[in-house]
Formats: sequence, C-alpha cells, structure tokens
Amino acid sequence: MTPSTESNVYAFDRKLLARMTGALGDDKTIGRTALELGHVFSERLPDMLKQETGRDIAIGYAGVKMGLRNELIADLGQAVLLSDVSLRNWCADFHIGCDSPVLIALVEALLGAEPTDIEEPLPRALSKIEIDVAVPVFERIAEAVRMAVDAPGGFEPVVGRPHNGAERLPPDPALEDVYAASIDMTFGLGPVLSTFSVIIPQSVLLKTQIVLSSNAGRNESMKTDWSEQLEEQIRRSAVTLEARIQLESLTLDTISRLQPGDVIPFHDGQDVRVEVNANGRDLYVCEFGRSGSRYTVRVKDTHGSEQDILRHIMS
Repeated sequence: MTPSTESNVYAFDRKLLARMTGALGDDKTIGRTALELGHVFSERLPDMLKQETGRDIAIGYAGVKMGLRNELIADLGQAVLLSDVSLRNWCADFHIGCDSPVLIALVEALLGAEPTDIEEPLPRALSKIEIDVAVPVFERIAEAVRMAVDAPGGFEPVVGRPHNGAERLPPDPALEDVYAASIDMTFGLGPVLSTFSVIIPQSVLLKTQIVLSSNAGRNESMKTDWSEQLEEQIRRSAVTLEARIQLESLTLDTISRLQPGDVIPFHDGQDVRVEVNANGRDLYVCEFGRSGSRYTVRVKDTHGSEQDILRHIMS
C-alpha cells in the first residue's frame, strides 16, 4: 500500500454502521416503542405489585434516554439496585435499575409503617436482606416486559440477583458497547417518588412489536403474598451476631506488657453485662453464662421493639 493510498483510508462512522446493520434506530421510532412499553408498565405493574404488597404503588412513564448501553447504566448512579435480565427468543441481555429510596420505603411499609408516615430515605447502598426483599419487584418488572413483548415460546424471564450499583464490575473493554434505550418510569409509594429504568438494546427494540391488549400475560395467576414472602426471606437470611463484654480498665503500660496466658478480669463483678449487635447495631442486653462446656449469653433486655430490631438488622 502506497503512502497516498494509506492517506485515503478512513475509519467507518460508528453510528452510520450501526444504522446500516439495524443496531441503531432514529429517535422517533425508538421513542414510540419506548412510549408503548411505558404504557404497558403503567397499566399493568400497579395491579401486579398491589397483589404482591397490598400497597398502592403509582407507576408512570418518565421518558426515554438513548445512547451507549454502558453509559446509560453508569448514568443511573451508584445508589441504585441493578439486575441483569434475559428473555429467551427476545433479548439475551437487558437490564433493570431501580433507585434505592423507594425500595427502602417499601421495606418500611412492609414492616408495618404507613406509607404516608414514611420520610423519604436518602439514597444509599442496600443491605443483603433489603435486596432479598427487593427481588420480587425486579421479577414483576421483568414479567411486565415479557407480557409486553410476547416473545415466542412463552418463556419466563431469567432475572439475575440485583446488586448495588457501586458493586457492579466495570464493563469488559474487549467487548464493544451497543446502542440502547433507557425506558424510565416513576415509582411512587406514599410521599416517596423514585425511578426505575429498563435498558434495552436498540437492535432489539427495532424488531419488537409491543402488545397493548390487556388480555396478554397471566396477571391473574400471581397470588404470592408479599408479607409471607418477606417473613420467609428474613427467616432464611443469615445474620452474624457479635457479643461485646466490658473488661477491667488497665494502664497503657500494663497492656503493652501482656503475654499469652495473662488474665484480664471482666468489669462486672456479679452478672456480666454483654452487648449483642448485628451489622454494627446494638440489639440485645445479655448476661454472660455457661451451659455445659460452652459459654453462652442470655437475653435480658432489647434495644427497641421487634420492628425496631428488624429495621436495624435490615439497614
């Protein structure tokens, strides 16, 4: 290749190539499909979630954003819960993201708080148990997608376990990013209004016909009781407890010279007071004891009510 030939070699415009191969659509076409999908969400999700939670949840279309998929996901921020989802015969890789405040408020409501009394929580990473409770929300959103697109074969969506945005692994630089659209929906519970987003490759949306008929899907078959599910999730979730015992005060000089075998007495002379905590939250006041060959603690008092303890553990 001569120098003059080399000077005539130009990189192919990425967007033009994507349009030519059906991976990028025009704003009007993608916007119309996103609006139809948002209409399905706003029509079906409130009933689906009401059956699960017993709570009135408002769902509304909030618009669509278009761009490269990794950038759309990053734009959701870190105080968001994300899930990787697939639906056979439709899309092998799309994503659901939901702001944390509404999920925190939903957990509060399911633990007995009235939605109107819940103060809007600050965005933050969710605990393991809060994520456990949020899983059915993502499953219902994915089910609404399945109902809207009516993929051949009637397969169920495969919903990956949600994870905090801050914990998401960076995208593989070896994999080329794709053009996608983020369908944004408002998610309201009492005074708390957040957003959830469904991020779908544009190549998939361009081939999708949204089913608007209310007869599609199996909304009537969803009989799960959320309260029972919440109780089961909490029951099955492992929580690490720590016991803290106050020892006698020692001088710094004495502490610096302690050797294996030295004994430090407890601060209490009679019943030894033990503070038991989980996730850094004090839960119980206990007394130190022994049962056979094992040392034990016996609960004497609690730090708050049963609901307070549940909130402490889950936050």
